[in-house]
Amino acid sequence: MSDFDLYRPAEEHDMLRETVRALAEAKIGPHAAEVDEQGRFPQEARDALTAADLHAVHVPENYGGAGADALATVIVIEEVARVCASSSLIPAVNKLGSLPVILSGSEELKAKYLGPLAKGDAMFSYALSEPDAGSDAAGMKTKAVRDGDFWVLNGVKRWITNAGVSEYYTVMAVTDPEKRSKGISAFVVEKGDEGVSFGAPEKKLGIKGSPTREVYFDNVRIPADRMIGAEGTGFATAMKTLDHTRITIAAQALGIAQGALDYAKGYVQERKQFGKAIADFQGIQFMLADMAMKISAARALTYQAAAASERGDADLTYQGAAAKCFASDVAMEVTTDAVQLLGGYGYTRDYPVERMMRDAKITQIYEGTNQVQRIVMARNLP
Repeated sequence: MSDFDLYRPAEEHDMLRETVRALAEAKIGPHAAEVDEQGRFPQEARDALTAADLHAVHVPENYGGAGADALATVIVIEEVARVCASSSLIPAVNKLGSLPVILSGSEELKAKYLGPLAKGDAMFSYALSEPDAGSDAAGMKTKAVRDGDFWVLNGVKRWITNAGVSEYYTVMAVTDPEKRSKGISAFVVEKGDEGVSFGAPEKKLGIKGSPTREVYFDNVRIPADRMIGAEGTGFATAMKTLDHTRITIAAQALGIAQGALDYAKGYVQERKQFGKAIADFQGIQFMLADMAMKISAARALTYQAAAASERGDADLTYQGAAAKCFASDVAMEVTTDAVQLLGGYGYTRDYPVERMMRDAKITQIYEGTNQVQRIVMARNLP
């Protein structure tokens, strides 16, 4: 690698982007408005991503996966989010749900659960949040009690992405109430386990194609070997997971922002007022320039964080929080400006930018609100 290649993705990353963009535009984008309007799961996207082996590219090769690096995973999510944010949650949440198993699980657990994920036979969700444990995740109440060679789970998880569609769930539960965060353990729970049920899908502002539901555990009895890592290490695994996966939310935000800019850029060249294209007015040009500049900065931060994730850098916690926080703030600003650039048309559902603006909002909230990201950054300043 020459010195000039240091600050650009490798050729295989560029080729991957072209592949994903072509697939997204042909097979995912055309359904995005209907998926949003009907609030239905984007099955077409899942089928297309699975057929192209892009649904869970992060799974290591020795478990049947593509073994893609963190930057490749970011590029897949970014390009899918550019046309449909809901669909980008398929590869993103498959990583979020399964990464605890990859980071801390036994070989047996990895072999059992990563294989079906890699094949596309199952999706993986992540169950950390609860009705009374959002930003204060360590305050969770879901309990797991040992019973011989089994653990019995009772409790409720809230805001679980792709709940009901996913076959597998990484579930955090209290195994020793005296120890707070050090008394939390992680488990793999299957959708078909007796006592697992789901609430009605939430009626949301955006990402309407990705179901968000409560998950209920009513005396769910699972084998002890479904614990991920040692007892009491679940919270540490959960936080370590988020260090890596916040970067996938940055990627999603980046894709939404890029999609909005691309659409607005085309629109202002076609729209004529006062006898010329509105793209010729300096006020419009400055807005587009600012949008592009912010996206460029967000992309640099996100790709830098992805590289840190791949290397396991000491400052990964800071980098992941910074990328997620900055990119999601940019997505909200850029999509709001895109609606403004389209004027009255931007406010209607006949054009995609209002959907992008609604979808962008959640990126400032989930996997840790941006207020929490700033606390994380302040505690881990490089």
